[in-house]
Amino acid sequence: MNALSASFSEKFNNAPDFFKGSFQSKTGVEFTCLYLSSLTDNTMADNFVFRPLLTSIPPPSAAPDDTDLSRLYACIQHMQVRYLTGFAACEEALLGGCCIIMTQDDERAIAVDLCSFEQRSVSEPEMEAAIRGPREGFVEEWYRNLSLIRKKVRSGNLVFENMIIGTETNTRVCLVYLKHLADKNLVDEFRRRLQAIQTDSILESAYIEEWIQDSTLTPFPQLMATERPDAIAAKLLEGKAAVITDGTPIVLAGPITFFEQFAAPEDYYQRADIATLLRWLRMFSFLLSIFVPALFVSVISFHQEILPAAMLANLAAQREGVPFTGFLETSMMMVTFEILREAGLRMPRIAGQAISIVGALVLGQSAVEAGIVSASTVIVVSLTAISNFVAPSYGFGIAQRIVQFTFMCLAGLMGLYGLICGVFILLIHLASLRSFGVRYLTPIAPSVPSFWKDTLVRAPRPFLGRRPRRLRR
Repeated sequence: MNALSASFSEKFNNAPDFFKGSFQSKTGVEFTCLYLSSLTDNTMADNFVFRPLLTSIPPPSAAPDDTDLSRLYACIQHMQVRYLTGFAACEEALLGGCCIIMTQDDERAIAVDLCSFEQRSVSEPEMEAAIRGPREGFVEEWYRNLSLIRKKVRSGNLVFENMIIGTETNTRVCLVYLKHLADKNLVDEFRRRLQAIQTDSILESAYIEEWIQDSTLTPFPQLMATERPDAIAAKLLEGKAAVITDGTPIVLAGPITFFEQFAAPEDYYQRADIATLLRWLRMFSFLLSIFVPALFVSVISFHQEILPAAMLANLAAQREGVPFTGFLETSMMMVTFEILREAGLRMPRIAGQAISIVGALVLGQSAVEAGIVSASTVIVVSLTAISNFVAPSYGFGIAQRIVQFTFMCLAGLMGLYGLICGVFILLIHLASLRSFGVRYLTPIAPSVPSFWKDTLVRAPRPFLGRRPRRLRR
């Protein structure tokens, strides 16, 4: 037993899935095989390693580079086989599903990739339902995600750069871009930020996102997170870069801007007029969700005089006997709905739908009948909640809810004056954000007229242009 084999025995001997066996071929070559049965296919190990090594090793020759290990290497009929040197490299290969082969008189080892992880089949994304377009979504295996992207973008200019991040998890992360379309400075910045990550674990792409985003003190996403291969392919064709993380179906892409949050992949599978109408509907829903509860609170608390007399009398009649102020009443209903939404997400799918629908109906009706809240408050909260669901991006929808609670608090403290202050603060904050150096409000501020045909509107495809125009950094 050489020192390398002894080191593995000392470190993995108590693991129930650790296999170590010493063998001797018909020609008298002694060798040791190591692998983890939970990660390695036992049938492949028998077919590609044990049978040929025990029966097919040629006798020694007079060649100067002829060793027992080189003759073992020549007998392995497998595409993914390589030499390794050192315990660290062998350990990484072992934990990656390889079978390690070593001999007594050689410091090197042979690694045969016989990985056999449990895999999930490609299915339709659950968080991003497709009305028209492809129904396939990313999975947890990085190499299968690579194949899904290659199937969409069959170009020799498509580049994949692999790196390992996480000292304990050794997670494979892949940077993807089209070298003739992506800006070199953008690719270099992506690469620099990924290589600068110093952490012990990467379990999901959200870990990567927090490390490489420009600003952490903001609720707005600065990278697109999606599980749709067609969405990533579209971003690559726009000259952007993507990051694939092994172990998660969520792929990141950037840079992105504020107005891209209102665009959905289906916008490019519909006619231009329909896509433009849907984009305006999403923008209008965003304005509704952040302004309606704040305006309602400010009007019923501070500015009743701006309402028509009939509406004011109706609201006063509804609020008669309600023991809470308008701000507390609206806040309680908004928080209650958020609790119902979170409960619906965490419960099993069938039970979750029942909790969300029945809970909202029963609680709303019961609260009005008990005189705890007014009917107008239930209407406002319901309209706001429905508007929140229109956001194509889940991350942007969360940011939208944070803004609406902030505006509602400002309106409850200072009325319309507080709401106007909140609008200015929001605009200043958005103008100060960057996504990999690109201004978040591009192409409106700074103004880039060439991009307007795919911002507030979606121009017909012949007018969009063949090549992407790069965003200014």
